[in-house]
Amino acid sequence: MTTMTDPTRIVTGGVDTHEQTHHAAVLDEVGQQLGDHEFPATLKGYRELLAWLGSFGRLERVGVEGTASYGAGLCRYLRAAGVRVVEVNRPDRSARRLQGKSDPLDAYSAARAALSGSAAAWPKTQDGPVEAIRALRVARGGAIKARTQAINQLKSLLITAPAELREELRGLSVARLIATCARMRPSPDPADPEQAIKTGLRRLARRHQFLSQEINDADTELRTLVAVAAPRMIKLPGVGTEVAAQLLTTAGDNPDRLRSEAAFAHLCGVAPIPASSGRTQRHRLNRGGDRAANSALYIVVISRLRYDKRTQTYADRRTAEGRSKPEIIRCLKRYVAREIYQALRPISSQADPVGMAS
Repeated sequence: MTTMTDPTRIVTGGVDTHEQTHHAAVLDEVGQQLGDHEFPATLKGYRELLAWLGSFGRLERVGVEGTASYGAGLCRYLRAAGVRVVEVNRPDRSARRLQGKSDPLDAYSAARAALSGSAAAWPKTQDGPVEAIRALRVARGGAIKARTQAINQLKSLLITAPAELREELRGLSVARLIATCARMRPSPDPADPEQAIKTGLRRLARRHQFLSQEINDADTELRTLVAVAAPRMIKLPGVGTEVAAQLLTTAGDNPDRLRSEAAFAHLCGVAPIPASSGRTQRHRLNRGGDRAANSALYIVVISRLRYDKRTQTYADRRTAEGRSKPEIIRCLKRYVAREIYQALRPISSQADPVGMAS
């Protein structure tokens, strides 16, 4: 690994990130390839990578793939060192079919995207309360899936249980079924099928209770964090803790990276996409963006259609104009995204909030 240092040269880096290694490449200001090298995805590797990039000249920016996954650690290290980092999407499939696929090619592609300005998005900082919210939601989501699996397994086991046991538990609500099974006292004979079924029911019921407590603890922690991170958002109609937590996770700890409310709408997949041709002027449904954020906005809209008078009035007016319910919901999601964006912005940088169109 040899380099020629030129302090007057401006260089741009690109990094293709992986779990164990990162492959870096560097270009000069006119796009000439200066070199590429692989580094371990460790703190020592981050230091070596930054020193290697800087040895070619004055490092202006670095394009990094996977800034929210494999590249998160490197991204934090580079920002702490004062390096401008831009988020780079993976090359599109048509380009890969023409150029091939390898770590050096991907690293150079990331560097070219950063140099040309086609990749200019700021990555999430992942160093504040929103990152804590994201981590807690990952664990909470896993607990919810495991709890659902436990109750499904319990009910499936109950189908093959002896008739007397089925009759005893038939018709009970989920809460009473869990409580009853958790109190069972089977004999210690594992060779008896009936006692083994009781043992299985008890273990599944207690697992369900443990996971329910874990979920409740996570909900308490999330309510506290969301109230601190987005006090104005949770005051909006239809926005609860889970919806606010998802939208915060989508925006990140640095929502100022989003240039406008239109950019946030695109991020959430609620900005209509132009699909006009000739004399036909139309827009099509946006199927991109963060689908979890799109789902969160949908929950807000459905809640407002039930309980918010202003939203109901808007829906009635649009229905009278001939709009279908799916079209009205798409319009409402766009308006809600605008309100959410205003609630995410620092108070000092806000103008008058833009609410729902009347």
